[in-house]
Amino acid sequence: MTEAPLWTPDAKQLQDSPWMAFAAFAGERAGLSLSDPFALHDWSIADREGFWSALWDFCGVRGTKGERIVENGDAMPGARFFPDAQLNFAENLLVRSGAEPAMLFRAEDKLSRQMSWDELAALVSKLQQAFRAHGVGKGDRVAAMMPNMPETIAFMLAAASIGAIWSSCSPDFGVRGVLDRFGQIEPKLFISCDGYWYNGKRQLVTDKLAEIAAELGAEATVIVPLLDDAEAVAAAVPGGKPLQPSSPIIRRARWSMSNFHSRIRSISCFHPAPPASPNASSIRPAAHCCSISRSIGCTAASIPAIGCSISPPAAG
Repeated sequence: MTEAPLWTPDAKQLQDSPWMAFAAFAGERAGLSLSDPFALHDWSIADREGFWSALWDFCGVRGTKGERIVENGDAMPGARFFPDAQLNFAENLLVRSGAEPAMLFRAEDKLSRQMSWDELAALVSKLQQAFRAHGVGKGDRVAAMMPNMPETIAFMLAAASIGAIWSSCSPDFGVRGVLDRFGQIEPKLFISCDGYWYNGKRQLVTDKLAEIAAELGAEATVIVPLLDDAEAVAAAVPGGKPLQPSSPIIRRARWSMSNFHSRIRSISCFHPAPPASPNASSIRPAAHCCSISRSIGCTAASIPAIGCSISPPAAG
């Protein structure tokens, strides 16, 4: 058994890495040499306030940092980071713009498309206004039974932008599974696709959806077209309405970081690997955040990266 690393970057790769850029940025601020990874690690422990403040600034987090960086730093559990900070999750994830693809989507062999950063921001804007038209605001719950598709990400971002609590599940959940997950949060709005593809076949959800909607008691059930049956499905579901977003204006207010974990109840993070088989749908980012990134403009598929994980959601 060897202890040799499986891979070692060459000098240029190391020098050009975001890690080295952050080490230089933090070292200049702290008046230290932090190019050695162990030195950087030691400093991050010895000066937690300095480390996290530098990381916030280096990553370009959009928001108000607040005066306090660490509260009860020696308590575990009990330590709180940036307890006075306010920011918006959607604002940070949508910081990028342009025609470059933000997401690449494929649903088996039936549908393949991509969504640019500009298209994603416009869709989030429209969905945000649709949410507001339904009376959704800060603290309201939005539940979604949706597959891995760009609209699902846009719905999550729209909910985060106004401070709503988001919860989601796959459309292959059974009736009881959906009700067990969503019933406990009493969503104001319930979102579902009109069906989905699996193993080359159309999977209909109308009967299941009608039973869920009747018992869930949301004020409205919004049907998103994937099989082009949204209007027919909506007509068969209590309170059903086909998705008709409008009004391309986006407003993003900032909320306290201390509420981050309550803002998004659950979301699947889709990693940038191709589907395991042609019968699996996938969504992947066209580019994702590195561990420490100067740009916070990563897609929702990159949420586990540290560049995103320190940017909690907020609302409006």
